[in-house]
Amino acid sequence: MNTVEEALASPATLGAALDQAGYLADQGLVTALFCAVRLPQPLLLEGEAGVGKTEAAKALAAVCETPLIRLQCYEGIDASEALYEWDFPRQLLSIKLAESAGTALGSEDLFSREYLTDRPLLRAVEHPGPRPAVLLIDEVDRADDEFEAFLLELLAEGSVTVPEIGTLRAAYPPIVILTSNRTRDLHDALKRRCLYHWIDYPDVARATAIIRRRVPAAGASLARQVAAAVARIRTLDVQKPPGVAEAINWVGALDLLGIADIVGLDPGVLTQTLGSVAKYREDVELIDSRGSSWLAGAP
Repeated sequence: MNTVEEALASPATLGAALDQAGYLADQGLVTALFCAVRLPQPLLLEGEAGVGKTEAAKALAAVCETPLIRLQCYEGIDASEALYEWDFPRQLLSIKLAESAGTALGSEDLFSREYLTDRPLLRAVEHPGPRPAVLLIDEVDRADDEFEAFLLELLAEGSVTVPEIGTLRAAYPPIVILTSNRTRDLHDALKRRCLYHWIDYPDVARATAIIRRRVPAAGASLARQVAAAVARIRTLDVQKPPGVAEAINWVGALDLLGIADIVGLDPGVLTQTLGSVAKYREDVELIDSRGSSWLAGAP
């Protein structure tokens, strides 16, 4: 199958393919991803850290059998990191070679495509196909307002503009997935161009299934106990509530230590492994004070 449309005929087809790729998604997320691919339209995924937003984009790329091109956003990111940068050393070398040969180079010679160093956005636009790349713009809320405005052309038209060259339009517009942890509100102009889906924490049963997929060596009982324990931790007044990613890390650590049951777990071992789910000293102390029996749900 050469096209995404042939590969993903329906939400059910996509859901089954994501399942085979090791990503368990609920029907709402599957439908959002399906619409993003087939309309096509950028998809903004929001949710707390660790609920699987980035993994959703990775799994979609695997299902579509196309490259994942990732742009990690951060405070102060600009076009030179996201779109392109001129290769000034190479331009200078060309000028020196031209001078030694007695020829002249005009600005149109020096500021051409061959002297561009491509960054993730340009790579996604120029992806040769036949299937579009999945472009993951991760944690877009960490960037500033100016960068959001910079993204609008790509999101709306599948093109980017290099002032010295002109507009470069994608032959195969990328499937764009943006993620946000809601550290700040995004502007309406960006949201209007995107489909939207909120990924919530999964219930204990789904979290257990996800953990077992990611840590197959761990027993079902340990996966279930940890999933329930992490859900209990989120009811506490912790600074950083743990997500599924932290639950997976905790099960991996416990399994590595040969621990199959957290009921009655030695307090010392409990404290030593809480760094997998708690990222602040105060959170570790608060969770530790409840003990392994509380974590395991024992009366």
